[in-house]
Amino acid sequence: MPRISRLNRNEVSGKSLAIYDRVLRDRGNVPNMFRTMAHRPELFQTIIAHMDAVLKTGTISTALKELCIVRTSQINCTEYCLASHTMLAKRLGWTDDQIAALPTAASSDLFSEAEKAAIHLAEVMTKDAHRYSDEDFARLRSFYTEGEVVELMGAIGLFNYFNRFNDLLQMEPTKPASAEELAQVAEAHAVPA
Repeated sequence: MPRISRLNRNEVSGKSLAIYDRVLRDRGNVPNMFRTMAHRPELFQTIIAHMDAVLKTGTISTALKELCIVRTSQINCTEYCLASHTMLAKRLGWTDDQIAALPTAASSDLFSEAEKAAIHLAEVMTKDAHRYSDEDFARLRSFYTEGEVVELMGAIGLFNYFNRFNDLLQMEPTKPASAEELAQVAEAHAVPA
């Protein structure tokens, strides 16, 4: 039983409805976290925009950002985010062996040195950001520009927020949208002949 109800398509309106429909078309579902955030349209609208900016812009590949998100979610033991983002990471080319090797990435030959630096950033930023040394930062900067460091930190920070939000609400994995909901979206956005 969810701690806070999740809004269905018929319970949102205005800008939130347009965003709800876009997410539904893009993903085939609206994640439970977003359906929960829809209780506050201002948060729902801005969190989707922020997530798109974090994941879909910049010069760091979405694949590397997803790998850092998976590592962050592993550390935080957030099953909800792990289920979704492990699947996304695999779609972007990461293997089961690489996902399994994330906790020991520093000694693994499955990752490049640049990838190891990004994974280490995710680990320290998630566990205790005060422990990220000047040496760690110099190593990170040997691979990434200042803007790219901001991108990586944005993804890691955003998912530390999402992990905590979802953990406290005991969020359950999202199921695919119903045929009825998908039909409503298709009908609402059909181009007249």
